[in-house]
Amino acid sequence: QVQLVESGGGLVQPGGSLRLSCAASEIIISSALMGWYRQAPGKRRELVATIGGKTNYADSVKGRFTISRDNPKNTVYLQMNSLKSEDTAVYYCNAIQYRSLIYWGQGTQVTVSS
Repeated sequence: QVQLVESGGGLVQPGGSLRLSCAASEIIISSALMGWYRQAPGKRRELVATIGGKTNYADSVKGRFTISRDNPKNTVYLQMNSLKSEDTAVYYCNAIQYRSLIYWGQGTQVTVSS
């Protein structure tokens, strides 16, 4: 059974940084399209970044967030710098395998507030 376990969320002040981790099991991340999504209260879940053969970012996070992966550790990361209040959301790890199998983690809360 595929599992994606996120960690690293928390409370941070505006301008601060956080690094989220997504540890994957029963799936090889190098063979899947891995991504981070987020959902703020009252809003739809939105794409933040993906990594496969290349990386892709939402315009709102370009230049501030970096997605990466450590294949031996089977873990995907999201480095978030220059955080803003509008980055506050639950962040979800996502994996798409064979273009049709979609998996989600349980989410981790990120709150940006002074």
